[in-house]
Amino acid sequence: MPTLKDIVERSNTPIGRVFDLSIQFFIILSLIAFSVETLPGLDPGWARLLHFFEIASITVFSVEYLVRLLVADRKIAFVTSFFGVVDLLAILPFYLSFGVDLRSIRALRLLRLFWMLKLVRYSRAIQRFHRAFLISREEIILFFFVTVILLYLASVGIYHFEHAAQPEAFASVFHCLWWAVVTLTTVGYGDVYPITAGGRIFTFAILLIGLGVVSVPAGLVASALAQAREMESE
Repeated sequence: MPTLKDIVERSNTPIGRVFDLSIQFFIILSLIAFSVETLPGLDPGWARLLHFFEIASITVFSVEYLVRLLVADRKIAFVTSFFGVVDLLAILPFYLSFGVDLRSIRALRLLRLFWMLKLVRYSRAIQRFHRAFLISREEIILFFFVTVILLYLASVGIYHFEHAAQPEAFASVFHCLWWAVVTLTTVGYGDVYPITAGGRIFTFAILLIGLGVVSVPAGLVASALAQAREMESE
């Protein structure tokens, strides 16, 4: 006879697999319902139906959270873990809405996007990405800080070259940050661009650096994914 812990935490058993698939089913339906709610001119009948479905989904997710907390060997560790925080944030906005002006907590509705993160628990492929991030997190954090420095230097540089020629487009270093982001990521919207010779030469150098900004994280993640796969096979 499987225990509650077996059902919740062991997906390699038939009943555990059914539990996992049921939660995944509710997550996917909840995300679809959340998207349908944003349709303009939604019929009031559909709006009520979606509201009732939201209540049912929150009930399921709340029961799941409480059961996982109940069967956890280390309850504090579960509450503060990645999945524990995600599970809590997925249901928190609904309970905060009781007795409170919804307009004041409208931003908290974005926390419903954590329903999607709940899928991480049930997907081995997504879990591999999570493991890969843990493997390469120090390198990614270091690269993030280097990128922030490059963005600032690029903003200062283009301000020096273009401010006199285009005082409105490059009014300050802060205004130049948008150009730096667009250029370093090689997106190139073309809404703000240099017209001086020095600015164009500087932009060429930033574009070359931008190729590295795009490729380095991809290489880090690819290497970490390979290590994560090897760890799974072992």
